Amino acid sequence: MAQRTSGPGGPRRRPDQAPGRRGEQGPKRGGPAGHKGPRDAGGLRSALRDMHGASYGRYKSLSGQWRFDGFTLEIQKVQPDPYAPASRCEVRVDAETAELPKELWRTPVRARALAGFLVRAAHRRLRDSGLRVDAGRQQVLDRSSCQVVDGAVRLRLGIDLPGKGRSIDGRAAEKSLCEDLPDMVEHALRHATADRARMTEFVESVEDTDALREALPARGLVAFVADGAILPRRSGVDERPLSDAVAFESPASMRVDIEVPNRGVVSGMGIPDGITLIVGGGFHGKSTLLRALENGIYDHVPGDGRELVVCREDTVKVRAEDGRRVHRVDVSPFVSHLPTGADTTDFSTDNASGSTSQAASIVESVEAGAGVLLLDEDTAATNLMIRDARMQALVAKESEPLTPFLDLIRPLSRERGVSTVLVMGGSGDYMDVADQVLMMDAYRAREVTGQAKALAANPTGRNREAEGFPAVRRRVPDPRSIPVDRPKVRSRGTDALTLGDSTVELRAVEQIVDPAQVTGIGLALVTCARSGLLDGSRTVAEVLDGYSAEVVERGVAAVDERYVGDFAVPRRFELAAALNRLRALRVGAFRD
Repeated sequence: MAQRTSGPGGPRRRPDQAPGRRGEQGPKRGGPAGHKGPRDAGGLRSALRDMHGASYGRYKSLSGQWRFDGFTLEIQKVQPDPYAPASRCEVRVDAETAELPKELWRTPVRARALAGFLVRAAHRRLRDSGLRVDAGRQQVLDRSSCQVVDGAVRLRLGIDLPGKGRSIDGRAAEKSLCEDLPDMVEHALRHATADRARMTEFVESVEDTDALREALPARGLVAFVADGAILPRRSGVDERPLSDAVAFESPASMRVDIEVPNRGVVSGMGIPDGITLIVGGGFHGKSTLLRALENGIYDHVPGDGRELVVCREDTVKVRAEDGRRVHRVDVSPFVSHLPTGADTTDFSTDNASGSTSQAASIVESVEAGAGVLLLDEDTAATNLMIRDARMQALVAKESEPLTPFLDLIRPLSRERGVSTVLVMGGSGDYMDVADQVLMMDAYRAREVTGQAKALAANPTGRNREAEGFPAVRRRVPDPRSIPVDRPKVRSRGTDALTLGDSTVELRAVEQIVDPAQVTGIGLALVTCARSGLLDGSRTVAEVLDGYSAEVVERGVAAVDERYVGDFAVPRRFELAAALNRLRALRVGAFRD
């Protein structure tokens, strides 16, 4: 998502936003009474020495701005005691001091990439200090922790202000704030002292990835995997590339060349629009390829191995999710009727089965604007994916409410323009509907479309159970579903979001890769409700369109312009996924 690189006066507030309201999301900016302007670094050092051994509450007097040589430190939130959440501060380095060449931040993509490089450099420099910064992982996200605007740098940090019991350890605080912090600014946030070659490489790599992704639609592609890419990761908890992995090599029949701004022409496998089936034996790399594709919506750091593995930005991974809440979703394309007599065109449940949860997730993804779906048989509901000829003969259609995805995948592509990339190792019936079939064999890709079509020419006796995919009903969410009065917003890793009194389970939203995104989701939902974007008259899609437009114009300020903690800008699709899983969600109406 784009980041605004210029604009007078910093972030703007929408006219209909409530001014100055602040809850547990973040504290007020500015210093205490009596401190109207910035004080200097010498004054901070003296203050910390004077308060050494004093009651911990005296740290509060540090709030406000302190001017150092070449940067300003603003202490925005001071923890009330040593056991409270960390204090928060922000470093601002003006463009004249940072001396970052305009070429490195002249576009939103380059500015985001440069911020990604700087925040990682700051993290490395502060590794052994009491200060910490949210540098992220392998993905280069638009983060509140570091922003580059017109060549100036804003870096947000956390610090557990040191204490001995409930007394201030002024000497340790002095080292962190008056020694470690200036050292970091000097060696991590200035072009003169940076590793300039690595900085340029980082920015250009991200720009190339973004350009690849942008090139896909015009070429009729949904994804691209570069020759030489390293897809496997070291482990389920280590996102770095596997050191002895087999490098990806495109089948000759699917190889395409795409020119990018810095590397020039890159070659690799282009996955076309339509229906792509990924097959192969167990442990041969099918799911590994799909996981790389689901991460292809993000840019990656140089050396990750997936820098040139991209998917279209509107790609959504879908899976079954037992127990999730579904509220007023038209699942009738997949579920024709229920024994209870419930209306499947307006379906709700607090405890969805695997099949109904997956059906709802597909419909919700299309409602949110998804143009590409990714599915893996390992995490899909079998009875929603396939009903073979023998089962059709045994259980009459009149007795089976479920219509399998097999019979809807083609109408979804033909009528709704939604492509699908599907890992399937257990059902050959999908060969009947696939446009292209890719086999993973010992981690090597081969196109086997012709062979698969020859096999599909032999009829199995199976009957098609659907001919079309109806238009998705447009839901209008009730703004009262989102708490706006001093709401608590907190991530629990990437698995869950605390929003007010609700817990939103996000474990099954597999394209969330960073806890900062979860925080961003919560903040964005509150902002949409507070600003009037989610107003009870707009549909889900219209709310998401408005949010996306705000992000393009305002960057991180579109998520929340007052929160001083760490967050990353979420995509519209993860925002929609959280909204749909919010147990307090109420849909007021449908709109044709």
